[in-house]
Amino acid sequence: METVTLKALHHRHTECIGIYFRNNAVFHSAVKKLTGLRWSQTHKCWYLPLNKANYNRVVEAIGGRAIIENTHLRQYLEQKNKLITQPLVSTFAKTAPLAASTYKPYTYNKAGILPVNAHILPAMEQMLQLKAYSASTIKTYTGEMSRLLVLLKNKAADNLSSADIKRYLVYCYEKLQLTENTLHSRMNALKFYYEQVLHNEKIFWEVPRPKKQHQNPHFFNQDEITKILKQTHNIKHKTMLMLAYSTGMRVSEVTRLKVWQIDSKRMQILVQQAKGKKDRVTTLSPVLLVMLREYFRAYSPKKEGYLFCGQQDDEPYSSRSLQSILQAAKKKAGVIKPGSVHALRHSFATHLLDKGTDVTMIMKLLGHNDLKTTLRYLHVTNRDVLQIISPLDHLDLD
Repeated sequence: METVTLKALHHRHTECIGIYFRNNAVFHSAVKKLTGLRWSQTHKCWYLPLNKANYNRVVEAIGGRAIIENTHLRQYLEQKNKLITQPLVSTFAKTAPLAASTYKPYTYNKAGILPVNAHILPAMEQMLQLKAYSASTIKTYTGEMSRLLVLLKNKAADNLSSADIKRYLVYCYEKLQLTENTLHSRMNALKFYYEQVLHNEKIFWEVPRPKKQHQNPHFFNQDEITKILKQTHNIKHKTMLMLAYSTGMRVSEVTRLKVWQIDSKRMQILVQQAKGKKDRVTTLSPVLLVMLREYFRAYSPKKEGYLFCGQQDDEPYSSRSLQSILQAAKKKAGVIKPGSVHALRHSFATHLLDKGTDVTMIMKLLGHNDLKTTLRYLHVTNRDVLQIISPLDHLDLD
């Protein structure tokens, strides 16, 4: 008798049941009738979201046509249950002794969270770690979740209904006056806990998302950037701002850049494991290369370490400090236009577009997954606008 193997896998940040079998028309026809079934080119299998209902549906579809091998799936669920029920640090020490020394659990603010909900943040962080979410996302999600737990007081968060969550989100919008972006972030955190940790997939089906505002990117014109750089006299600070503008790198990518990622032979910079855990290559400007060599002579960074070190040689420069440096330079330069270091990234894209650079090339340099994200800069470029003659110019006002 044929064998159908069911395995646990993570696909697109979701726990799934992977369905593996040899090319068999009978199995293929039976499995394809399952609602919500999708094919994963990465894992070379059909898959469904991991839950008990979907497992039962797969078993029922296969019927008595094959032997179901689910050892891997069963072991995964057993291990997952252990991680949720055991203390976080001791669990990692037992299951991954080599990684325990580098693992740094997030320090929660437990003030106001009563014992009935004390288990939620540790369980949530464990699942985020298992899914390899970034440290910043873990901090954001647990922080957003903690605000709900403080508000609930002695009410169990695990027992909330869709109606309860709707009332909470209305409270966030009307009473707390949170922006649409913050509401989306809070909803993402709640959705992760109830769907990924508690496996309550239906709770958010009836909860609508607020419509986001579509804002044009904030950017500086080239005169403003020139003024900002001229008012930045510290060579280290100036090099970092020039790097952000000339490459389109994010502030975290600038501060965490390693020396070896600069390739002066190929005139490019490797941006490693940036947002979305993606690597990309961006351009190295000849003007920036000259500035980098001056910086090397002045600061002599270690070849195997960070290009811009913080207070200690083994830690990166603070992103917050770089933001403060830009704001101080803007004030000295008399630039009143709003914008953080991220506005330098927007300026990089906008100015390239103004000069006629192909939008797909800009997309690659910025590391965007979707061309629609890059096309936002079409709303702020002056490449085509300068060719338009205003009807005012045709009036005879003499």
